[in-house]
Amino acid sequence: MPTKKTSTTVTKAAPAKKAAPANAAAVPAKKAPAKRAAPLDKFTEAQQKELLEERENYTRQATSLRAEADQLALDRDPGDVQFDEESGQGDSMNVERERDLALSAQALAAVEEIDKALEKIVAGTYGVCEKCNENIPKERLKALPYAALCVKCKSGGLSRR
Repeated sequence: MPTKKTSTTVTKAAPAKKAAPANAAAVPAKKAPAKRAAPLDKFTEAQQKELLEERENYTRQATSLRAEADQLALDRDPGDVQFDEESGQGDSMNVERERDLALSAQALAAVEEIDKALEKIVAGTYGVCEKCNENIPKERLKALPYAALCVKCKSGGLSRR
């Protein structure tokens, strides 16, 4: 009987010990690098402030450039086509307008990336590479506060910041 009692005890204890750590270790291991503590540290607070300032600047740029492009369109007479020495003026105005629209679109794209970074701060995932889930070095985040990829992943191919 002592053999039976020992084997029963071992059989019951072994699965309970193996099942609990396997499940507990698997779930936090995937989420651990992505989550941070609820209160923001000084670095993240400074980054949040920087992101908000950059967002304001890019929004102002986009609005200003769009207004310039619209003004160029209004300044040009719709039926005004000349074939003399001044005919190049209309072409340069179109180029300026297209340039302003392109720069405005770039500024709005930067605003979208900044908004994503601000959402990551709230979610506690700011500073974590979207590709490999490793921490992005603080030096990179200081240079580009809305960086989504670490240097290694960014240098591996052409992709988002």
